[in-house]
Amino acid sequence: MRQNPNRGRVYRCCACRDSTGRLLGPRCPKLSKARHGGWAFAVDLPSLNKRSTMRRTGFATKAAASAAHSHVLECERAGVSLDDSETIASYLTCWLETKSPSLKTNTVNRYTAYIHNDLIPALGAVPLERLTHDHVTQFIQRELAAGRGPVTLRRCVTTLSSALNDARRNHRLPHNAARFAMIPRPPEPELTCWSTSQTSAFLRHCHAVEDPLADLFELMVCTGMRKGETLGLHWADVDLDARALFVRWTLVSVNNSRSMLNAPKTHGSRAWVALSTRAVDALQRQRRRQCRQQVTARHHDNLDLVFARPDGQPLRPQYVLDHLRRLTADAGLPAIRVHDLRHIAATIMINQGVPIAVVSKTLRHRNVATTVDIYGHLTRDAAANGVSATCAALDAADARAA
Repeated sequence: MRQNPNRGRVYRCCACRDSTGRLLGPRCPKLSKARHGGWAFAVDLPSLNKRSTMRRTGFATKAAASAAHSHVLECERAGVSLDDSETIASYLTCWLETKSPSLKTNTVNRYTAYIHNDLIPALGAVPLERLTHDHVTQFIQRELAAGRGPVTLRRCVTTLSSALNDARRNHRLPHNAARFAMIPRPPEPELTCWSTSQTSAFLRHCHAVEDPLADLFELMVCTGMRKGETLGLHWADVDLDARALFVRWTLVSVNNSRSMLNAPKTHGSRAWVALSTRAVDALQRQRRRQCRQQVTARHHDNLDLVFARPDGQPLRPQYVLDHLRRLTADAGLPAIRVHDLRHIAATIMINQGVPIAVVSKTLRHRNVATTVDIYGHLTRDAAANGVSATCAALDAADARAA
């Protein structure tokens, strides 16, 4: 049977009790006085088993109680499961516990910090169904006024928005209050890229001083692999005869204290990477160097990592960065990050006329649009070369016709 959409009642009640301690509620005789007690509502909620009734008291006026009663019925008609006793704090805590098994370790740590250090202290007491866009806007303005960086703040609000999106999908909310939050967008960082001659000079310097990470840097430049993918590369995933390797793992730093192997950044990142002659040579040199280290090391854990410490344990990302900084300074080149070696690989490919679709596939981006967003300033130069070639071809044809 279809339920009455206007069911429920609004009534007056109070907190008085009889001689036995029983709550009088709407039966109190003092309710005849206008200033005694307050207003409440009661409404039966859909239930498969026994009767389930929502009762809420403490409203100052009949209009307020009626509005709250209507809100419950509107949520029910919209398919929203209403639980106005749940706060943002309790919802976010439960959401994180449910979400954690499907997230990477670093993502869980980041979400935990945002939820417990920022969102719960600021918004935790607000009932989930009562959270509005104004609440989120006030939180953003307060954080910006306190000097919070827009990048970190954006990530924090994105965490809240992700949680509220799940609440919508589970029919807990009719809308996401954080979806259209306005946060100042930080300026896009400019990519620091060496020229081809600078990159060549750097690699020659690394080999001249026989740095133990020379071939790691060579492989990153020749393949465009990410730092974590290179540090997590296993020999079992390298096929030198086929001149290819398979990206199966990425090494991540957890809380800057320990390292662990994770799945690659995206599903598309888990793929084959072609190896050039220089890349093959770099891997062969690394294998010989590793064999020598195993012979001289007192203790060696054979984790099958291509790039590892002398004892076989994974390299620390900070150790790799320190080596890069020192080698860069010694070579007299502009300072860069380890990840910039990936950008350098893409820059060289684009400047050599490699089609942007091929560059995107080599870098294992999600789609070509991602590559264009990152390297759009380079593709404009390539486009200029393309139209210049068309112009030259037409001029040549005109000259022959004349």
